Amino acid sequence: MPVIPEIFLFVFALLQCKKTDTGEPQPTASNTMQQQFWDDRYAETGFAYGTAPNRFLEAELLKLPPGKLLLPGEGEGRNAVFAARNGWTVTAFDISSEGKRKALQWAATNSVSIQYENVSFQDFQAPDEHFDALAFVYTHMPPELRRLFHQSMLRLLKKGGMVILEGFSRAQIGKPSGGPQHPDLLFTSEMLAADFSDLEEIQLEEIDIELDEGKYHKGPASVIRLTGRK
Repeated sequence: MPVIPEIFLFVFALLQCKKTDTGEPQPTASNTMQQQFWDDRYAETGFAYGTAPNRFLEAELLKLPPGKLLLPGEGEGRNAVFAARNGWTVTAFDISSEGKRKALQWAATNSVSIQYENVSFQDFQAPDEHFDALAFVYTHMPPELRRLFHQSMLRLLKKGGMVILEGFSRAQIGKPSGGPQHPDLLFTSEMLAADFSDLEEIQLEEIDIELDEGKYHKGPASVIRLTGRK
């Protein structure tokens, strides 16, 4: 988050970790500092972004027949466990070892099984055209990695597979309900339309919602939602 997660997560690249008013690292954080930030957050008591699934993801998954689902930057596993409880075969990954620990613990509590790897997106490996659905839930990247991240994940999706995405728009700047406060880490409809231009049946919407996802995603928020079929 989470991802960011769900605001997430992965390798950002450069100098030192400076935190914003909402507590998220800016794009100048090194990979090691990013990992430490999320390990510290997920090591806190309770679940940083709650245990209920993201509402948009929940609604969209329930429209689809269960199959193989990929969740990049999955954090503490709230979406993975929901999907597994609804018949999906779930693969997830995140750079945070604490996120993986919490996710596997939550899966065991719910008597479901998920495959969860502790890797960056550059190191994650799976066969091309392997998954039936791919979900990005608050997985924000700096501009030099964002398109590479999206395209590398899309290669793993079967033809006919669905993409589901929810993340913060640039209108989120100044709002205390979570997310990065740097425009380079936030989405616009134009950038997502370009990143996912090869998809069919694209639905793209910028809306204001009320977030209630644990203590770090709470209050009025500006988000972008996307669905599309490969």
